Amino acid sequence: MAKRVLIALSGGVDSSAAAFLLKNQGYDVAGIRFKLFETENKSEGRADTMSVADFLAIPFYELNLTKLFKEKVMDSFAESYLRGETPNPCVVCNEYIKFAQLFRFADENGYDHIATGHYARSYFDTLAQKYYLKKAVDSQKDQSYFLYTLTQEQLSRIIFPLGDLTKEEVKNLAEINGLPMKTKKESQDICFINNKNYYQFLEESYGITGEEGAFLDKYGTPLGKHKGHMRYTIGQRKGLGMSFPQPMFVAGKDAANNTVTLVEESELYKKRITVKNYSFTDSGIIDDSIRANIKIRYRQTEQPGIVGKFDEKTLLVTFDCPQRAPASGQSAVFYDGENVIGGGIIV
Repeated sequence: MAKRVLIALSGGVDSSAAAFLLKNQGYDVAGIRFKLFETENKSEGRADTMSVADFLAIPFYELNLTKLFKEKVMDSFAESYLRGETPNPCVVCNEYIKFAQLFRFADENGYDHIATGHYARSYFDTLAQKYYLKKAVDSQKDQSYFLYTLTQEQLSRIIFPLGDLTKEEVKNLAEINGLPMKTKKESQDICFINNKNYYQFLEESYGITGEEGAFLDKYGTPLGKHKGHMRYTIGQRKGLGMSFPQPMFVAGKDAANNTVTLVEESELYKKRITVKNYSFTDSGIIDDSIRANIKIRYRQTEQPGIVGKFDEKTLLVTFDCPQRAPASGQSAVFYDGENVIGGGIIV
C-alpha cells in the first residue's frame, strides 16, 4: 500500500510542483490549505489551491487558523516590536502553525508523512542513526534557516520534494506539465504585512503609535528626538530625520525608556551574542562548546564561531570575526557544513 502524504498547498508554483512530484513518485497524496488571516491576498486563495488539487486529482482540505495565527504569530510579532526587538515571524509560524498543524491533522487522519514546498532537504544518516536537516541545492532559495526548530521525530516524517531542485527547474517542471497555479511575483515581505511597512501595520492593526523619544550616543548623551523606537531597526542609517558630521547608525533600542542609541559604523560590530529559546535538531541541550558556522540573518553567509552554554537557558556565541549589527529578536542558526545543527533567538 502506498504511503499517505499530506502536503501544505497554497496554489503557488512551489507547493504545486511538490505535490505533483509526490504523486508521480507513487505516494497517496492529499493537499491541505491553511487560512491564516482574513485579509490574505486573493491570489493565494481557496480557488487557486482547489484548481491545483483538482488537476492532480487529490483530496483537498482547508483549515481556518486565523485565530491561532493571530495569537501565535501576529500578536507575538507586535509584542516583540514593543520590547524593542526585531522579530522573525516566519520561524514562529513554521514551528507553531504550519508544521504543528500539519502533523496534528496528519495524525488525526492517518497520514504517514507530511510535505511542504520548502527548499530544504532531510535525510537519515545510517552511521549516526539520526536525521539531518540539510540546505537545499539552490543556495539562493534555501530555506533551512527558518526550519531549525524541527525535531528528530518530525524530520523522520517530513518530505521536502524540492530540496534537490533549483527554482528554475521547478518552474520548468510546472510549465511542462501544465500545472494550473497562478503566476505570482515572489515577495520578500512578511505575508501579513503586505505592502505596508512594519510601523504602519502596528499602527493600523494594533493601534500602536510610537511616542517621541531621545536619540542617544554610546555614552548616553542626547543627540536629538526620534519618532518612536519601533520605527527603527538595528544597523539602520537612512531615515533618521537628522544629519550628523559623520554617518550614524542605529545600534540599540531601549523600549522601557523609549531611547534609540546611535553609533558610528565601527561600533556596530559584535564578537559575542547570547541566544535564548534555542533548540537542536538531535536534542534540546548542549553539553560542550561546539564549532559551527552561524547565520544571524537569512541572507547572510554563515560565519565561523563557537557555540557554548552561557547559563541554563542561554547560549553564548563567539564569532571568529566580529559581525555587523546582530539584532535582538532575530534568529541565530548553526550549521555544520550543509547540515543545520540548531538555532535560537538572539538576546
